[in-house]
Amino acid sequence: MTDRAKTILGSVFGYDEFRPLQREIIENVLKKRDSLVIMPTGGGKSLCYQIPALIFKGLTVVVSPLISLMKDQVEQLTELGVPAIFLNSSLSNEEYNRNVERLKENGVKLLYLAPEALLTPRMLSLLSSLRVDCLAIDEAHCISEWGHDFRPEYRQLVEVKSRFPSATCIALTATATPKVQEDIKCNLNFDASNEFIASFNRENLFIQITPKNNPASQTIEFLKKYPDQSGIIYCFSRRQVDDLYEILKGKGYSVRPYHAGLSDIERARNQELFIRDDVQIIVATIAFGMGINKPNVRFVIHFDLPKNIDTYYQEIGRAGRDGLRAHCLLLFGYADIQKIKYFINQKDDNEQRIANIHLNSLLQFTETEVCRRMPLLTYFGEDYTAEKCDMCDNCLAGERKLVDITVPAQKFLSCVKRTDEIFGANHMIDVLRGSQSQKVLKFGHENLSTHGIGKEYSRKQWFHLARQFIQKGLMEQDTKYGGLKLTGKAYDVFKGREFVLGILEEEHIEDRKGKGKEYDYDRVLFEKLRKKRKELADNAGIPPYVIFPDKTLIEMAAFFPRSEESLLRIHGVGSVKYKKYGAIFLDIIEQYYREHRK
Repeated sequence: MTDRAKTILGSVFGYDEFRPLQREIIENVLKKRDSLVIMPTGGGKSLCYQIPALIFKGLTVVVSPLISLMKDQVEQLTELGVPAIFLNSSLSNEEYNRNVERLKENGVKLLYLAPEALLTPRMLSLLSSLRVDCLAIDEAHCISEWGHDFRPEYRQLVEVKSRFPSATCIALTATATPKVQEDIKCNLNFDASNEFIASFNRENLFIQITPKNNPASQTIEFLKKYPDQSGIIYCFSRRQVDDLYEILKGKGYSVRPYHAGLSDIERARNQELFIRDDVQIIVATIAFGMGINKPNVRFVIHFDLPKNIDTYYQEIGRAGRDGLRAHCLLLFGYADIQKIKYFINQKDDNEQRIANIHLNSLLQFTETEVCRRMPLLTYFGEDYTAEKCDMCDNCLAGERKLVDITVPAQKFLSCVKRTDEIFGANHMIDVLRGSQSQKVLKFGHENLSTHGIGKEYSRKQWFHLARQFIQKGLMEQDTKYGGLKLTGKAYDVFKGREFVLGILEEEHIEDRKGKGKEYDYDRVLFEKLRKKRKELADNAGIPPYVIFPDKTLIEMAAFFPRSEESLLRIHGVGSVKYKKYGAIFLDIIEQYYREHRK
């Protein structure tokens, strides 16, 4: 069975080797053992059920939460010659009925369904008449109330599992903390021994967090580094999406907006333009991206602070799926924390508690002075032992100069004490900087001895200092209301028994090249290949990456394959793709080689 899986990997999908854990997972599934798969975005989760689906005699049912995800997967599989279909509301009655007939005639290997569609009596009745060998549950974190995207209908999938006892079940997700993993296994009655957890470390992603001062200008400066490259910019609100879209459009960028306020037709059109490389940049809310398997996204910008680490990790995971280097920039402003807290306070008490825990984990990640991967991977239950990753701003900053910040610490802590330890950092900074705001005057804080004693530092500097005081254990922050309270350690600072060392100003780190496989390839040939790919894709009505991802074209432009044998050694070129496109691309390479050889 393993030999057959390896053959399919090469002949159908065009890959030479399995990625970490893929072989073991596929073997487990083929032995009809239930499997929990935790694998990062772009790690190759889909192959873990797609290859077994081509070996099993019966049907593999894939539960997927979004229409866009189903459409994308089915398009790619169809292009590879794999009989796959989806059944959802995007199909016309005629298309839907045609797909149902294909199912009844056993002409399908993979069926993609939303959980709501799978749970209908009509669908369960139809599937009961067929041989179902595998139930694949994608985005399985939706099962857990501790997950960032809980969906009640996912909880009912265990009932479907029990209706098909001879089918193996594989649950897959990229974002699951240890608590969420336990919840998934418990809900689906999985054996703990059949659990496969790959590293959450995406080594090809450069992670950078920089203070937000003029975010529109910062974004434009960043985009200058990536001309004509695909990228996603995430904003907190629809209004922010629209405003930034207009700014970038006015600067001549190839850009479209995406948020829930647009019509279904406009959202679908903008997404399709992005997927097909007709538009380079999408400015979006969190509504965008789930199920987008576009491998050549070279950057993800978080214009605003995401709500939690799960969301952040999922969104940066949409970059660099081809394994090439990609850049993830987060603009961090303290005002964003208050926006998130406002929405958290609208939730019930239990939801508030969970959301505040998630937010505090995110803040620890954004403000860490060590390698970014340490708190990020620790959150997902993974130990990261390397001292430096050389793929984040902190690791490339070198030794940061620590200065004595005892005096500003004494000023800030004194202000917290004199305002009765019930206010947050915003108010403390207003008092220290001598503000005459309504809130300061309401509580009479303009009369305090600490009023106006901190004008030497900007609001931004004070915020940065305040977070350091929390990290150093001088203050604690109430998770529900954000009020600051002093610790015993703070009084040692007051009395001069403890000195405080820290960073006074944030450093701006210039991105340098680190990990992430990069080839020295011919840019002119690459553009010729890309142009032909776009032409073929438009004629076929599919996204360009379905024909070949950028990584494949880059390897062609690096190694100049000029025969069937050499082209089949290129990443992503299997026998099916070779038959369809091999001669076309070999002709371009051969002609270019003849014109430019020395």
